[in-house]
Amino acid sequence: MIVQILTKLMLVGFALFMTASIAFAAMSLDSAKKQGLVGEQPDGLVGIVGSASPDVKELVESTNSQRMEKYNAIAAKNGAPVSQIQAVAGQKLINGTAPGEYFKNAAGSWQQK
Repeated sequence: MIVQILTKLMLVGFALFMTASIAFAAMSLDSAKKQGLVGEQPDGLVGIVGSASPDVKELVESTNSQRMEKYNAIAAKNGAPVSQIQAVAGQKLINGTAPGEYFKNAAGSWQQK
């Protein structure tokens, strides 16, 4: 029962996090995803697909830093391990990956949706 409540709270927190994403990064991140430069990972972080320019590397670092800040806040608020928050977020982000975009599968390989 407590796990179900925590999971629901985490999902609500994650939805709020996604809604409150920083606009300047969203456009660049969306563009990088559409170009196949980056993809979503099971840990809720963005990863580089292949090699990348310094701009893409900076985008990934910035995005992941912002995401980890939110994941840590949600974990602290709910008394849950941050890895659990990341796993829930990662699954939601991978499920929301658009056709043609990349995600890292359970085996650790990049896969195009």
